[in-house]
Amino acid sequence: MSSAAESSPMWPKPVSSEHERRAIRIEIGVVLVVTFGLSGASAALSLLESALSPGGVGGQTVALNPSRAALSTIDLLFQLLSVARLLGWAALGLYLLWRSGIAPRMIGLARGLRWRDDVLPGLILAAVIGIPGLALYLVAHALGVSVTIVPSSLEHWWRLPVLVLSAWANSAAEEVLVVAWLITRLRQLGWTENRSLLASALLRGSYHLYQGLGGGLGNLVMGLVFGRYWQRSSRLWPLLLAHALIDTVAYVGYTFLRGKVSWLP
Repeated sequence: MSSAAESSPMWPKPVSSEHERRAIRIEIGVVLVVTFGLSGASAALSLLESALSPGGVGGQTVALNPSRAALSTIDLLFQLLSVARLLGWAALGLYLLWRSGIAPRMIGLARGLRWRDDVLPGLILAAVIGIPGLALYLVAHALGVSVTIVPSSLEHWWRLPVLVLSAWANSAAEEVLVVAWLITRLRQLGWTENRSLLASALLRGSYHLYQGLGGGLGNLVMGLVFGRYWQRSSRLWPLLLAHALIDTVAYVGYTFLRGKVSWLP
């Protein structure tokens, strides 16, 4: 593949072999069952359960980073296993692309971060998504279409570094698989950019439905913005930075603000 093709947001070109197309479809099915596809189905069931429960969706509470064990050391190991699982999902996406000739640098993970091309856009994306996202959650919660989200219920001394690790692991798994890997594979199947973008955004929204309709809608919008940015720029670092920053602020901010401000559910 030429360097010009590598730099174009439209690469790779659709595959022509029916054997290759079948292999890509199988790969998509298997990866989604193992990762976010099954999570989306589970989240939809959780939303249905919340809607049918006494008090409805608005009466439910969901902890994003709950304590998993009474003993601090065991709880820490459980948290690190969750981080490792998410990083493993990201590694799976990168590996599958690499095996098919698409190196990490070709999806926007070149070595080294550039302030102008990566860090600054990441900060802007974090603000564009994070601030309205918080407002949408507060409105949705007030309307009773969002559960009460508890970003962290951890109380151990190691909670802050683990929350930061969790934020980065979430970012890596979602942006590598849901954006770079999935859209690349759909391109190879001949899907249009708009259709691929919608599929990616719907997937992102689906596995956040456990947060209620507000959470699903907010993440659908996030998926549209992030996916389009990647399609236009072919740079993944800004998405990774933005997502990690949004989650870090949510997790760590909640830890410090809980019980101290009246507007936080």
